[in-house]
Amino acid sequence: MKTLFGFACALAMATLFTASIFVNADTAKDVTTERISRNDSANWLSYGKDYKEQRYSELDQINVGNVAKLGLAWAFDTDFNRGLEATPIVVDGVIYVTGNWSVVYALDARDGRLLWKYDPKVPKEWAKMACCDVVNRGVAVYEGKIIFGTLDARLIALDAASGDVLWETATADLKAYPYTITGAPRVAKGKVFIGNGGAEYGVRGYVSAFDVNTGKELWRFYTVPANPADGFENEAMARAAKTWTGKWWEYGGGGTVWDSIVYDDELDQLYIGVGNGSPWNAKIRSPEGGDNLYLSSIVALNPDSGEYIWHYQETPAESWDYTATQHIMLADMAIAGEQRKVIWHAPKNGFFFVIDRQSGKLLSAEPYADVNWASHYDLETGRPVEADNARYRDAPELIRPSSMGAHNWQAMAYSPQTGLVYIPAISSLFEYNSVEEYLHQWGQWNLGIYLQQPAVADPILSQLLTSKITQGSLLAWDPVKQEAAWQVSHKLTWNGGILATGGGLVFQGSADGEVLAFRADNGEKLWSFPAKTGVMAPPVTYTVDGEQYVTILAGWGGAFGLIAGLEREVTPPPSRVLTFKLGGNGVLPENPLKQLHEPPPRLSTDEVVLEKGRNLYYAYCNACHGTEAISNGAIPDLRHLPAAFHNSFNAIVLDGIMSKAGMVGFGEVLSEDDAYAIHAFILERANVDKELRAQSDWWKGLKTWFFSLLANFIAWLM
Repeated sequence: MKTLFGFACALAMATLFTASIFVNADTAKDVTTERISRNDSANWLSYGKDYKEQRYSELDQINVGNVAKLGLAWAFDTDFNRGLEATPIVVDGVIYVTGNWSVVYALDARDGRLLWKYDPKVPKEWAKMACCDVVNRGVAVYEGKIIFGTLDARLIALDAASGDVLWETATADLKAYPYTITGAPRVAKGKVFIGNGGAEYGVRGYVSAFDVNTGKELWRFYTVPANPADGFENEAMARAAKTWTGKWWEYGGGGTVWDSIVYDDELDQLYIGVGNGSPWNAKIRSPEGGDNLYLSSIVALNPDSGEYIWHYQETPAESWDYTATQHIMLADMAIAGEQRKVIWHAPKNGFFFVIDRQSGKLLSAEPYADVNWASHYDLETGRPVEADNARYRDAPELIRPSSMGAHNWQAMAYSPQTGLVYIPAISSLFEYNSVEEYLHQWGQWNLGIYLQQPAVADPILSQLLTSKITQGSLLAWDPVKQEAAWQVSHKLTWNGGILATGGGLVFQGSADGEVLAFRADNGEKLWSFPAKTGVMAPPVTYTVDGEQYVTILAGWGGAFGLIAGLEREVTPPPSRVLTFKLGGNGVLPENPLKQLHEPPPRLSTDEVVLEKGRNLYYAYCNACHGTEAISNGAIPDLRHLPAAFHNSFNAIVLDGIMSKAGMVGFGEVLSEDDAYAIHAFILERANVDKELRAQSDWWKGLKTWFFSLLANFIAWLM
């Protein structure tokens, strides 16, 4: 008996010792500026792997010769089923990752075992202030701390070993402006750098630096000027104010630094990507013209003081939501026989930029996607040559790219083996149309344009048009030749971020639910795995005990995922962390079919009422519940709700009785007549869906075939 008891004790001690290997804070204490700068192939220490943010790993155990044997090693289900966008950070056998509502998970990198979890308890009501889902792009690790931002704009540091809170600080005054944080912090030289989101709602953008040990704010750099009567924070703001007109500060101005922040450890500079204007429509926020610095710019700052060094504005007087917040990549390349330190950038506006990162001088700009807002860039002036109709001054205009961009937040990658940059590119267009009368509303979307596109009555045609006119691809771009080397089309536009490896591979997720591996040199598809949900996040790779793994987050949502209006026949599964290795044989459970409730009868058939309801739906509901009231399922599909919802429609929509669940009330901006019109529109869409489902399979098949031909023809015309 003693022997058995002793064995049990020894086994328990061994288990505890094994677990402690993975949660010992020492494993993350030596993550410093110097270690992130070094080439640490076994780990993934920073958002873009290291400070160059090229997302290339030298690991080659998984390669073109054996990737077909790749299989699921383990999967970890998070607590929610919405969009996942985070880059996992991997330090010596531990994965740190964020999920929905800014929840942080620490996982054993070998088997996915949960080591600890921290929930910052973001108020669900604040989801309304997030333009693009309750997502988070990840943590930063530094000197034993796990640092991340929350949806309600807090910055928090946790102990890497235990998940205990070390410090917490508010990065914004939420009573003054509806700020959010969805981006991943960057850390260097003992400082944490973070920006925020909220330009759609009318905020003034900035980036801040905080002390990594205390959370104390060290400096702040605003990206657009405030009211000149109040003075300016620095000379950079005084210069910027000369490029604005009217009373822009009353609308916020925009310019949020919501994603890319990169520290250059060679030049000791910090680069920030600055977002769109607020409102989008430049003629409203700056009626007499002007470039509106520093919107849609890359700005170089002193990381120690936040002082301005240089800027390059990619889209002067931006008027299309053409942010410059997309992935900033650092590189060295020969130009005209001279070695230059450069930035590679593929922002929303559709041009691939090569910028001298010492001076900010534009070296090259060529379109990498379908573009009609500008013909080219004048390299002497650094400015785009715009099309005559680009600014939709007098009439609606179909513009490429759309506000989704030719490339959005999904990370690109570079392979030194091929010399190619791999971009999750988008081909899209949008009808931009100025609002007749602009009304600025706190806490609401303030764009200055109409979000709704021309109506398509039949849901089948609507979805086919979405998939045909807006498409995604994996684009291999040669930054030296400034041209495409190859391109692989995806079924849907919102494809995932990218990883390139020394095994000659490029990994990427897709919106239609696959994790994919391609040959880096020619784009040949070599492997795929059914993820059971859309995959947007970028993969990472690492080794533990000499074995290589590939990890990626799977969860459908985000901006396009919410509004796309793409029908799903199944209920979204829990958003997951998926990890693969050679010989893995794991499988995922099937997703259950979604539950459909029969809708009440139509409230109204009056076209005036229905059109009013549609307009109001797009102004206040579309961003979460989807185009034409078609949801992805993670947020309720309003066409398929039970009768109790419809019986309490005004109490929910106006009074906010479901605020604690994230559905706030809109009584401050909507009347009972407005709510009636919205309800009538929703029930119209619900009954159209019911009637479509009642049609025979052969008739639906015939309609799908015909509409597919029509959608292809329309896409060809455009």
